[in-house]
Amino acid sequence: MSATQIPEQTTETADTADTGDIVYPSAIPFLLVHLGCFAAILTGVTWQAVTLCVTLYWLRMFAVTAGYHRYFSHRSFATGRVFQFILAFLAQSTAQKSVLWWAAKHRHHHLYSDTPRDVHSPRQTGFFYSHVGWIFARRHEATDLAKVPDLTRYPELMWLHRHEIVPAFVLGLASFLIAGWPGLVVGFFWSTVLVYHATFFINSLAHVLGSRRYVTGDDSRNNLGLALLTMGEGWHNNHHACPSSTRQGFRWWEVDASWYLLELLAALRIVRDLTPPPERVLRNEHQLGARTLQRTAEQLAARFNAERIALAVVASPAIDLSALRKALADAQDRAAEILAGLDLPHLPDRAELVAQARAMFARTPSLDDIVDRAHALLLAAVGGHLAAAVPARA
Repeated sequence: MSATQIPEQTTETADTADTGDIVYPSAIPFLLVHLGCFAAILTGVTWQAVTLCVTLYWLRMFAVTAGYHRYFSHRSFATGRVFQFILAFLAQSTAQKSVLWWAAKHRHHHLYSDTPRDVHSPRQTGFFYSHVGWIFARRHEATDLAKVPDLTRYPELMWLHRHEIVPAFVLGLASFLIAGWPGLVVGFFWSTVLVYHATFFINSLAHVLGSRRYVTGDDSRNNLGLALLTMGEGWHNNHHACPSSTRQGFRWWEVDASWYLLELLAALRIVRDLTPPPERVLRNEHQLGARTLQRTAEQLAARFNAERIALAVVASPAIDLSALRKALADAQDRAAEILAGLDLPHLPDRAELVAQARAMFARTPSLDDIVDRAHALLLAAVGGHLAAAVPARA
């Protein structure tokens, strides 16, 4: 949003829990664009301006979904340098910073989705911050170019990166020349604000409201309303299950307008190598990756209060505390292994974890792996609390 050049960096700040570092000066242009929409009271609203607003909304939404997201962030299809530049220019005309900044932040998001290191997670930082506040935080101002080496090799993209506000300025001027002041206010400002919040809802609302077909280790959801507003981006749980897929509406009824337009462009040989989701993903028969397994197991284990379980074990008259203390002391980092071999009360068995997992997660062939890992994590956590509690109570 700022006309100043984004400073560079090669590492992403790890902790996003503190939301008190909003860079208010850089938020001023963003607020002015919103306030500028009210100038329509003075300029009037003409049919030409409304037509321009609708056209620019859908044109630039396609540039966001097909450009910023599916092409620059995920490289899910291929194209030539001319159309690549056109996509980048149109995407940056939305004033959502450069394609390099956008792609780097989005790739980081997929690595750490809904964990404390996510740049925009409603679970971690609240709805408002995940929707818009994070954009103006100091620690998110820089661009981690190490995450986008495939893009930095193009001089024209680096030029756009250094002059990120130029496309928006050019489009605003063109809107004025086409339809006068109403063209600027209604055509450009209104469509810009609409594209802003439709896009931002994928970061916020699509991690709060909707259905989940796949286990993804995060809160991503499918939302029909958002899919219609964003030309297919609302099928967010589908996307997190298979980020490399160009198509995000996996079922015939899941409207994905960006995919349809990309198919048309592929028929015209403007783009190529579109990537549909694999059949095993469509059938929900794919095995989860290690990162997703770990996150999901952690979520399942967290449903059981390890500290409370440990205190209940210690308080049980049936427990030989001296023997348990010695076993844990001898075990050191093998507490989970020791506890698994003991018949302790209050420890949930595997069947309880399976029941909880089925209640929490969508169907997945990796359910047994999730449960086994969650059981080990829970035992390790209980063992840690026992190691601290047993000497004090023994």
